[in-house]
Amino acid sequence: MLTVQDQFVRPGDDQHPATPHGRIGVLLVNLGTPDSTSYGDMRRYLSEFLSDRRMIEIPQILWQPLLQTIILTFRPSKSGAAYKKIWMDETDESPLRYYTRSQAEKLAARLNSDRVEIDWAMRYGQPSLASKIDGLREKGCERIVICPLYPQYAAATTATVNDKVFDHLKTLRWQPAVRTLPPFYDHPAYIEALAGSIAAQRDALDFDPDVILMSYHGIPESYFRKGDPYFCHCAKTTRRVREHLGLDANQMRMTFQSRFGPQEWLQPYTDDTLEALPGEGIKSVMIAAPAFISDCVETLEELAIEGREIFLEAGGEHFAMVPCLNDSTPSIDLLEALVRQELSGWV
Repeated sequence: MLTVQDQFVRPGDDQHPATPHGRIGVLLVNLGTPDSTSYGDMRRYLSEFLSDRRMIEIPQILWQPLLQTIILTFRPSKSGAAYKKIWMDETDESPLRYYTRSQAEKLAARLNSDRVEIDWAMRYGQPSLASKIDGLREKGCERIVICPLYPQYAAATTATVNDKVFDHLKTLRWQPAVRTLPPFYDHPAYIEALAGSIAAQRDALDFDPDVILMSYHGIPESYFRKGDPYFCHCAKTTRRVREHLGLDANQMRMTFQSRFGPQEWLQPYTDDTLEALPGEGIKSVMIAAPAFISDCVETLEELAIEGREIFLEAGGEHFAMVPCLNDSTPSIDLLEALVRQELSGWV
């Protein structure tokens, strides 16, 4: 018969001497990626993505019939074609998956701690948050830092990651202690890394851009009116980087991309701006995408390919895209600074 003490022995104590415990997990989380560009994989990914109540704030009884019968009949093919343009054939994966994994591996090497376990997950698609949280627990992590890789907070990005994490924690008898990384839109390490990448790209060009566009992923304007701080965070990032580079408001402008559906989204729109700039005498432009830590379909296809076509067809002459921080040394410097800050008191 078990004694009361026996019943409350924790995993890793004498009951399970081989089970590690007392470790700390760090989980880097990015938006998500389909497993391939096939219709079936794209449909599964988009169904999960567009079924998120944080992403689409329409009553599900109205939204799901439209999504499952009309949108997901046609959109997987269109999105698959976009992904095919930027798919990494050598490793058979999206750039977002490649760079997020690389960031985790390089951060682990940088921290070089036997006590801290670094891993990565996607909010939508694979590897899932639930599987990675379980994996960290199996490795003895009793405390976990969840790191949504979104510099600017939005309910449709940062909040939905945290929602999914705590939804899984609800299913666990024994939950790890959890911290969540706050938005870092004005963190000195982020501003330094972002401004440095923009300056390096500008200096490497064979032309001098008339305007640098800071293009952020948009959200519906109604979300902003409900109190989402995303627009304000984007504005502060833009201002801090502009000041760091010694530019004025005409030399660096803020725009928003990737709108979906008929409602109004945050403006000015990136595509409309690119089309209008040549008419204003702006013939040379460079674009950065500060809302994205890693290059993805929104940066490599929507901006670098479609954005270029829009600008040049409207009469522009020179176009350049600033790569995201990806797994560069400044990117790992940034992640190390953020993670060490959140590990304070635990390590």
